[in-house]
Amino acid sequence: MRVAVIGHVEHVTLGRVPAVPRPGDIAHLESPRSFPGGGGGVAFFQLTRSPAEILLYTAAGADDAGAQVLERVSRTGARVFAARRPEAHTRDVVMITPDGERTIVVIGEPLHPRRADPLPWEALGSCDAAYFTAQDPAALVAARSARLLVVTARRKAALLSSGIRADVLVGSAVDPREACSLNDFPPEQRPEALVLTEGAAGGSVHTARGAQPFSAPPRRPEGGGAYGAGDSFAGALTYFLAAGVSVHDACVRAGPYGAAVLGALDPLDAQLALTI
Repeated sequence: MRVAVIGHVEHVTLGRVPAVPRPGDIAHLESPRSFPGGGGGVAFFQLTRSPAEILLYTAAGADDAGAQVLERVSRTGARVFAARRPEAHTRDVVMITPDGERTIVVIGEPLHPRRADPLPWEALGSCDAAYFTAQDPAALVAARSARLLVVTARRKAALLSSGIRADVLVGSAVDPREACSLNDFPPEQRPEALVLTEGAAGGSVHTARGAQPFSAPPRRPEGGGAYGAGDSFAGALTYFLAAGVSVHDACVRAGPYGAAVLGALDPLDAQLALTI
């Protein structure tokens, strides 16, 4: 099986804070750690915990942060295709409060691959699935050559601009940036399924036949943070869909993969191995 991820991988520094700082406050990150993250990065690392061949299409800045990100993703053994940008790589500062919630400060604009970049876009046609978190509508058209196309709901605007149809759109019903409905799309672009997660409440799969709920795992691990849970779920969902599992069953199977990272600060340390 071959699966591609198309999107941003940011240099993340994450740590605990007693509370999100108020105006004028100074926050000190406790137990800080750095790793490649972002919507594309976390999903990518989750997919590398599978027996599938993984392809990553991304972009990297011309500084130490960009070099560190590329070195780390290359160590996974995946095929990494990175466009280089003559600017600083995007950095994230993630603050985890005692309740496990995360607040993210993004330094700079996320760096995404573009269809005009000299990357092997033709290889996407050999993929069983592609997970798209980038912004370029033309790159999304290239991703459509994969047998199955999964798109994050945060890229609804790019999807509408591209004129193509995703097989599955995945997002969070409680995140205003991702909440959407099938009616947001013209009939010819309406995804076969819209997956909306709702944290501990589970989520639902929306199709032309209506909505079908799915449950969250019975226990939430304690002691970690919420950073990376949704992206780990999306990576696992893409894997199970590529393996031929139905959308609803893939959501049920992907649930424990999103929940697993709630038990650790660094989501990459807690991600589970993907097996059918």
